[in-house]
Amino acid sequence: MSDHDTTEPLDPLPDGHKPAGSSHWNTLGRVFFLLITAACFTYLYFRLQGAASREGLTLVEYMVDVFANVQWVPWLLLMMGYSCLFFLIDTLVVTRALNWFVVKIRYRDILPIRASAYIISIFNEQIGKGAMAFYLNRRDGAPGWEVASVMLFIMFCEFFYLLIWATTGYFFSSSILPDVFVMIPVIAVGAVVVFALWVMYFRGLLLPRNSLRERRILHAFRRAQLKHYAMFFLLRSPALLAAVFVYSTALNLFGVEATFLGVLGYLPVIFFAASVPTPMRAAAITLWVVLFPENEGQMAAFGFVQHNFFILFNGLIGLLFFKRAQRELFGPVKVGSAGA
Repeated sequence: MSDHDTTEPLDPLPDGHKPAGSSHWNTLGRVFFLLITAACFTYLYFRLQGAASREGLTLVEYMVDVFANVQWVPWLLLMMGYSCLFFLIDTLVVTRALNWFVVKIRYRDILPIRASAYIISIFNEQIGKGAMAFYLNRRDGAPGWEVASVMLFIMFCEFFYLLIWATTGYFFSSSILPDVFVMIPVIAVGAVVVFALWVMYFRGLLLPRNSLRERRILHAFRRAQLKHYAMFFLLRSPALLAAVFVYSTALNLFGVEATFLGVLGYLPVIFFAASVPTPMRAAAITLWVVLFPENEGQMAAFGFVQHNFFILFNGLIGLLFFKRAQRELFGPVKVGSAGA
């Protein structure tokens, strides 16, 4: 169901109506994240070079030795299974969110859309979500801005879902976490306040005369009830718990001792770092090395292959659905066919 009776394509703004300075801010953003990437790789280089020197090896010899001691076959099977499970859960979350707020659509019809978006997500996860909005608008005639609002809703919920699990992990394993993690419960309390104000605003209880909430891009938040936020958490959480199991097992395959509860304390925070748009997930790789300083080589190798294999394998899943997605995307446009 949409706020509008007609289906409109998700068109970009005309050149004369683009926000002033948007190109300037985009350039600054790219430079900022490139600087973060450079800082991460510089840090990794000196940490790994230091570890290699302590072993009396060159950096190349040191890393070759690290990779040679990984149990690759069980790791590969583990990661392939996890990637497939994540894809199924991720598609379920997207399907339910679309059904809640925009259009009644079957799970199997979302599979090629979500899978194909993984190809774009190799470069940028958020652009991948935007591509899904365009895909649904083109294939099913779903209102473009309303679908985009669902993608925003999902991104918003992912922040709080990770924060809930980060807080849970902190209380289970605070004794083995770095001192800085004591800030997690403090951040969580602040997030509860922000969430409450957010819900009150979209219920019209806060700033009732403000019209920003009426924007089509915020459609999902106007429709959302507390049960939708709770259901998102319940639907998404199996993926996080599976990830904790997979990552703790994979760490041991890389020669690093790790337990389920210990990784539960680290992983949500690392997933926050993985969402930073740096090439090859440089921020997440660096954080692994920072959090496990006694295993620099293993953690650099682990972070690199773990995060990038996951992204690339998801892209491979997308290729399996690509022909169907291409056929649906460039077939006849459906107008006004989607609604709930």
